[in-house]
Amino acid sequence: MLQQLASLMAFSIIFINCLSTSPALAEKSASILFNPPPPPPDRGVPGDRGEGASRGNCSTLGLPLTALVPSYKQRLNQGAGETTITQVWGLTSVEQPSFWFYIPYKQSSIQGIEFVLQTDKNKTIHRAEISAPPVPGIVRVQLQNNKVFLENDKLYHWFFKVKVICNPKQSVTLDYVEGWVQRVNLNVALRDQLKQSSPQQQAAIYAKNGIWYDALTTLAELRLTGSQDSGLTEDWKNLLKVIQLEKIATKPLI
Repeated sequence: MLQQLASLMAFSIIFINCLSTSPALAEKSASILFNPPPPPPDRGVPGDRGEGASRGNCSTLGLPLTALVPSYKQRLNQGAGETTITQVWGLTSVEQPSFWFYIPYKQSSIQGIEFVLQTDKNKTIHRAEISAPPVPGIVRVQLQNNKVFLENDKLYHWFFKVKVICNPKQSVTLDYVEGWVQRVNLNVALRDQLKQSSPQQQAAIYAKNGIWYDALTTLAELRLTGSQDSGLTEDWKNLLKVIQLEKIATKPLI
């Protein structure tokens, strides 16, 4: 009897060890972790991802127009005093990244949406009219199918502008967010690691290496496929929670 019990315990230990080292289980149980790199220290990248109330004041869901991108507070010494600026900035490894924004307005309140991309020298290289979503939610702005390509190690300034009217008796109000994106070149080892990984694992790799836009887009594309995977939902929530946007995590992707 004791010998049978010992054999059963040994088998249980082996089985548990196999489960803990299973790649499929590890992918689902491992929580995504975003390691935010510091913004460029030698250049200011001030922006506004939508921290305050919506300028249009007709949001139906109590949340403002929001860019899904990291936001940093930085103290600067100016003359005899000190001031704090908000830096809105993230990395990508692709030449035509996607940008994601939460729009809180009803379609009937939106008079127009525009996305603008500029170089760090304030030269506009892309301007596009965006269709208003049928319901409030998270929308995607793609550079694909446009002759716009980001160069490595260069900063680009983007603007997302929404014209809203809450009351027919009032004038149109401009609500907007703005921030920066920088493309970086991945090293050979990291590229090889990504090639050997599933999309969900790729999102975790991007996040771990501070490549915000790619991590977010990879998870968003997986969610747009209609996947009901609980691990994917948790990764999405955890990624947005790291940058204090957990309230946006439950909003629908349009």
